[in-house]
Amino acid sequence: MGHELTTAVLPLFLATFDGGAAALGVIEGVSDAASSLLKLWMSYYSDRLGKRKPILVAGYLLTAMMGTFAFVTAWWQLLAIRAIAWIGRGARGPVRDALLSESVPPEAHGRAFGFEGAMDTLGAILGPAIALSLVGFIALRHIFLIAFIPGAITVFIAWFVIQYPPRMPQEHLRLFASLRDLPPMFWRFTGAVGVFGLGNFAHTLLVLRAVYLLTPQYGPVVAGRYGIALYILHNILYAAVSYPAGALGDRVNKKTLLCVGYALFGVMCLLFLTNPTSIPMLALLFILAGVYVGIVDAMERALAADLLPIGQRAVGYGALATANSFGDLLSSVIVGLLWARVSIAAGFGYAAVLTLLGAFFLLLVPTRRLR
Repeated sequence: MGHELTTAVLPLFLATFDGGAAALGVIEGVSDAASSLLKLWMSYYSDRLGKRKPILVAGYLLTAMMGTFAFVTAWWQLLAIRAIAWIGRGARGPVRDALLSESVPPEAHGRAFGFEGAMDTLGAILGPAIALSLVGFIALRHIFLIAFIPGAITVFIAWFVIQYPPRMPQEHLRLFASLRDLPPMFWRFTGAVGVFGLGNFAHTLLVLRAVYLLTPQYGPVVAGRYGIALYILHNILYAAVSYPAGALGDRVNKKTLLCVGYALFGVMCLLFLTNPTSIPMLALLFILAGVYVGIVDAMERALAADLLPIGQRAVGYGALATANSFGDLLSSVIVGLLWARVSIAAGFGYAAVLTLLGAFFLLLVPTRRLR
C-alpha cells in the first residue's frame, strides 16, 4: 500500500519539475537497476547463511524511505531516494520468493505465488485509492508522508510476526559456482524472461500517457485523477487475476500460460498506438495491463520454483530478478527516451516487439518440474 501510494502520485508530482516522460523513464529504469545490485548477492548470501528473515526486514525498512519524497526540491532527488528504496526492494524480493516457495509443497507453487500477488495487489489498490481521494485537496508532497504509516507497519510485521522454516547454513557455497550449477533449463527460461523484460517498461509511463491524452479534454487536475483511477483499475484486475492464474498454472502448462501473459502486454502496447482519448478504451487497456501482470507475476516465479532444486532457490530467484531488473532498466529508459526524442509510437512499438519476442523465445524453452 505504501509503495503504490507513492507510485500513483509520482507521475503527477514529477510534472511539477522539469522532466516529463524522459525523466520518469530514467527514474524507473535506474531504480530497477539499483534494485538489481543486491538481488543476486543477498539471495546467494541467504542460501549460504540459511536465514531469510533479517534480509527481509532490512529490505522493507529501506523501501519505506519513499515517504521522504515529501521533502525533495528537484527531480534528481526523487531519483536518488527511489534508487535507495529499490535497493531494499531488490534485497528482499528473491529472499521472500524463496521463503514462500519453501513454505508450501511443489504442487501448490502456483496458488502460493498467486495468493501472494493478490495480497500484494490488495495493498496496491488501497494505496492509489488513498492518493485519489486526496489529489486536489492537499499538496502532492504531503500525500507522500502518509506512505510512512504502512511502511512502518510492514517492518513491524516482518520483524515480529513472520516465521520461517529453519535451514542449515551452507558455508561452502560460492556465488559464481552457485550460478554455474543452476540447471540449464532454468538459464534458458531466464533468457526468455530477459528478452521480455527489455520491452516491459514501468506502468507509471502508462499513467503518464493517459494523463497526457486526457488533459486537453479534462484539464490537468481531472486528468490526473482519471490517471490514478485507471491505475487503481489496473491493480484491481491484477489482484483479481493473480490467484486464479496461479491455481490454473497448477493444473495446466505454466509455460503456455506465461506466454499468454507476455503476449497480452504486446497487444496492449499496440492498442496504445491508436492514441485513445475515451475513458472506456483507456480502461480496457489498463484492464489488459492488470491481467497480464497478474498472470506473469505468478507464473514466472512458480515456473522458476519448478525448475530450481530447493537448495538453490534463493540464488536462482536472485538471478531471475537480476535479469528482470536490467531488462526493466533498459526498457523504461529506452521507451521514455524514444517517447521524448522520437515519438510515442516509437516507444510503444519497441515495447510491443520485444515483449512478443519474449513470448516466442519462451515457447522454445523445454520445462519439467524438479523436486
